[in-house]
Amino acid sequence: MTATNYIYFSDLLGTMLFAISGAMAANRRKIDIFGATFTGFVTAIGGGSLRDFCLNLRPIWVDDGNYLIAILIGVFLAAILNDQLDKFSRTLTLFDAMGIAFFTIVGLQKSLMYESSIIAAVILGMFSAVMGGVIRDTLMNETPLIFRKEIYATACLSGAILFVCLAYFGVDEGINAFISALLVFMVRILAVKYRFSLPIIGG
Repeated sequence: MTATNYIYFSDLLGTMLFAISGAMAANRRKIDIFGATFTGFVTAIGGGSLRDFCLNLRPIWVDDGNYLIAILIGVFLAAILNDQLDKFSRTLTLFDAMGIAFFTIVGLQKSLMYESSIIAAVILGMFSAVMGGVIRDTLMNETPLIFRKEIYATACLSGAILFVCLAYFGVDEGINAFISALLVFMVRILAVKYRFSLPIIGG
């Protein structure tokens, strides 16, 4: 599989995971199927669209219907498996953690592909990952995770920085992407489990 194909399919998978996350958040608020679909849609495309705008690109979902199919599959899975998934108290966190892991690395890789500086690519990777969740939480009238004490965006930045470092030392891109995405996922999950947080200024 070429690097371009890898990024593409990873982006589709991340899109589906975020659609599940958004739709499940709506389902927990007893929002109807249209509202759940809308929430899943904006959660899935929010971060990637912002990244593409910053790269002076048209958002890829506008031209590629596979992204819309991935979103609909995610919403469908959230609808038919909602009761089963909701039995696990941290399921929404699990899907969100997987989503930010994929989107961080894919956003970073795509930014580098379009000749962003390394620092800008790291930031865009983080934006790709967190902005969908910001939109989801705002729609649910909740304080976005990025503004809470929980380690969230920091997990994305850690994975993005690891990717850049491993790439510098010539690690295979596929292996690098897997390791870096795994770091994002593990940092986020461990932060939730053990309530790790960053210090508050003045607090």
